[in-house]
This record gives sequence, C-alpha cells and structure tokens, in this order.
Amino acid sequence: MIQLTEHSFKKFLIALALYLTSLFAANTLGLKIMPFIFGSHLSVAVFSFPVVFLMTDVIGEVYGKRAAKFFVLAGFISTALFIAYSFLSLAMPWSDDGEWAKQGYNQIFGISIRMAIASLVAFLIAAYQDVFSFFFFRKKLGTRFFWLRSLLSNLWSQLLDSMIFMVIAFAGVYATKTLMSIIISWWLYKVAMGALYTPLSYIGLSLLRDKKV
Repeated sequence: MIQLTEHSFKKFLIALALYLTSLFAANTLGLKIMPFIFGSHLSVAVFSFPVVFLMTDVIGEVYGKRAAKFFVLAGFISTALFIAYSFLSLAMPWSDDGEWAKQGYNQIFGISIRMAIASLVAFLIAAYQDVFSFFFFRKKLGTRFFWLRSLLSNLWSQLLDSMIFMVIAFAGVYATKTLMSIIISWWLYKVAMGALYTPLSYIGLSLLRDKKV
C-alpha cells in the first residue's frame, strides 16, 4: 500500500490527472496527421503520448514501482471504459435536431473493434514493459542518470507499442514493407519527442520529491 501525506496525495492525484489527460489526448486527437520531413506524415499524438511513458518513469522514481503500475492500470481501465462508452454512444439513435453533427461525430468516434483492441493491447503491454525496464536499469545504474534510464526504457517500450498497435490494427491492410516503414518512423518520432520532454521530467521530479512516502 502506498503511504502518502495529505500534501503528497494531492500532488499524486494531479500527476494522475495529467497522465490520463495525455493518454486521452493521444487516443482522440491523434486521428489528425500533419506533414513532416521527406514527405512523411506525423500524428499529433506525438505531442501527448510520450508524456504518458515519461510520467510513469517520474512516478516510479518518486513513489516506487507499485505506484507506476497503478498508473498503467488506471490508464488501461480508463481507456477501456472510454471505448465502451464510445461504442454505446454510437449505437444510440440520433434525434432530428442533432443530425447536423452525425457524420462528423460518427467518423471521429467510430473506431473499429480492431483498432480498439490494438490500442488497449499495445498500451497495456508497452506501458508495463516501460515500468519493468525502468526499474531494471535503476537496479543496474542506481538512482543516478534518471534521463538515461528513462530514455533506455522508452526506447524499448515505445518500439513495443508501435509494433503491437500497427500489427494488430493494420496487418493485411498495408503491405509489410509499408507497415514496417510506419512502425519505424512513428517509433523514432515518439522517442525523439520523449527526449525533448526530458527537462519536464526533471521539473516533475522536483515538484514531487519534497515529500517522502
């Protein structure tokens, strides 16, 4: 059981809110893609999704592995509920006065069962792997070099996330060569953004570390 003072508990809840918000932003806003270098495309989820993995590293560093795993479980349950609510909402009939929004609403929230499964499976496996990898490197390197331990754990976990999601969601839809290209580029983009966000991780560590658990 994680023991927290009242002040630390409030900060823990704020961190959880930031974590879940970043996760939901990635899963909903990520439908939009923007042009990138060499004629490639990049999902806007690249701005929010790396925060999810960095946040588990920060929480794990301050509060321990159990707290980091709790964040992953909370993210999985929240995502599963959000998808269930989405399917329920899509199945309900439309009133005549709301028909103006029907096409756009159904297009944005009408994710397929396959995409939903891909998202949940990839997140659960990759996020837990990130926690285990982070603490593996912490055992090897000690409490020094947080940035390096976080980067190393993210390299592997983000690759897992990209591979699992893309294979479950798009295997048979895209040619294998195209699918591999998407996986590699998306993985590199997320790792790069995670590295750019590293200073924010140190700010988070500073804000959370003033109280012991």
